[in-house]
Amino acid sequence: MENQPKLNSSKEIIAFLAQRFPHCFIAEGEARPLKIGIFQDIVARLTEEDGISKTQLRSALRMYTSSWRYLYGVKEGAKRVDLDGNDCGDLESEHVAYARQQLIEAKARIHAQRTEQKLRKREFQQKAQKTDNEKALPATSSKRNEALRSTTKEINKKNKHYSYSKNQAKKAHNSKMANLTKLQPVTDISTLKVGQVLKVMVGQSIVDASVLEIAKDGVRVQLTTGLAMIVRAEHLKF
Repeated sequence: MENQPKLNSSKEIIAFLAQRFPHCFIAEGEARPLKIGIFQDIVARLTEEDGISKTQLRSALRMYTSSWRYLYGVKEGAKRVDLDGNDCGDLESEHVAYARQQLIEAKARIHAQRTEQKLRKREFQQKAQKTDNEKALPATSSKRNEALRSTTKEINKKNKHYSYSKNQAKKAHNSKMANLTKLQPVTDISTLKVGQVLKVMVGQSIVDASVLEIAKDGVRVQLTTGLAMIVRAEHLKF
């Protein structure tokens, strides 16, 4: 699988998976929760002619399972499916709660980005208007002055709202980091057991995982999204 990569983006790989396994993956609409261990099932069915490396496959699955349409599908009453669309059991409550939290955080980030874009656009328009006013005759109309004051008030209102959104996001991050400091680091992976539940640092987030395998170079764990990965001891917490 590593020698002949033909698909170069995660979107292309997801489209390929939707075509190869249409009862499991979908290219559009609300996605169904995947079977835990689906990565190994896919690897077992792919050939060198498919041209997908394991690294590319992991990235594509990460994009698929972190998308809004997948997170919406991780809900009460939904069942996990295998590559052939067969039910593989109910979702656990912590998996549903994790998906809901990921959606909330994603929506907050998008809202903050859109608010910032709107503010930048208004600031640009305000500067352009100011330049036009300076080039024109001196403003003596009370209506023009009132319009300028109204625009300034609206911009100030948007700035306050944006600052509030940033403060809320910062508080949420600080709360996460405070909870992280209360956890105990894993200093000896030999003390871990297969099936044990612990915490894993993934980027700036900490997520629940279960131990699948203990190796010399790290610990192979299963995230609540179904993705399996190998991590070093310093990324594990109790």
